[in-house]
Amino acid sequence: MTSDSAVVLEIREAHKSYGTRAALNGAAFSLRKGEWLALLGPNGAGKTTLVRTIAGRLQLDRGEIALHGQTLSPQDQAARRQLGIVPQELALYPNLTARENLDIFGRFHGVGGQELKDKINWALDWIALADRANERIKGFSGGMKRRLNIAAAVLHQPSVIMLDEPTVGVDPQSRERIWQMLNQLRAEGASLVLTTHQLDEAQTICDRIVIIDGGRTIAAGTLEELITQTIGPQRGVFCKVRDAQGAVEEEHHAVDDLSEALPSLLSTLKTQNKQLLDLRIQAPTLQAVFLHLTGKELRE
Repeated sequence: MTSDSAVVLEIREAHKSYGTRAALNGAAFSLRKGEWLALLGPNGAGKTTLVRTIAGRLQLDRGEIALHGQTLSPQDQAARRQLGIVPQELALYPNLTARENLDIFGRFHGVGGQELKDKINWALDWIALADRANERIKGFSGGMKRRLNIAAAVLHQPSVIMLDEPTVGVDPQSRERIWQMLNQLRAEGASLVLTTHQLDEAQTICDRIVIIDGGRTIAAGTLEELITQTIGPQRGVFCKVRDAQGAVEEEHHAVDDLSEALPSLLSTLKTQNKQLLDLRIQAPTLQAVFLHLTGKELRE
């Protein structure tokens, strides 16, 4: 994905109110071809409403949603076949088998005949459940159900995929498998929007980040761009030291250049007759940016 990649999804000045409460108040962002975008915000920021309007489940009061350059209305379900929506809640039939679930969701998305059979076989291999294809899924683990949930949403091979907390409640091994699956989709040309409470995942995985609060977009860019625009690129240096009287304390220093600051810091400690017990360096994080911009923890 490059900075001049074509825009495949664009939200323009989205407004939506429930009575007197504005859930969306001008939110806007764009998604580029082959990009992985994190959509973040505290609870009540408008993320769920925004995803529902993109999916066509809600209608905006004002604003536009464009998919591949085509402005969408809630009635444009044919155009929305280019969308894959992976909900946080498992949208599966527990008393049906994995294969039967994929068959039903494939038909929901307009896939049938031999094409559907081929795609079901592809999906079962992709999510590593081919050997469990004919078992009722109510006995599956949480990670297996999550993988099947994703496969059901993308069986029709959409070009734009919306993912709402796709790894919630799964073990680390299943989480890693899910990220591998999604990276494969992106390598094959899909563009992805991720909403998550796991800021470390968003920081590691996503190309760009959009933060909304109060129904508005308050920041957008790469992590480096957001750091530069907000908290700055300084590193935190935390030193645990023991003084000449044996008292232990932690000192905190903010530095621009580690190569210059560390020798000077160590020299100062020696001059002060302090023994360095431990040293920790912390780079600027998405968590710090988020707190700076919203004043809230993401789970609030």
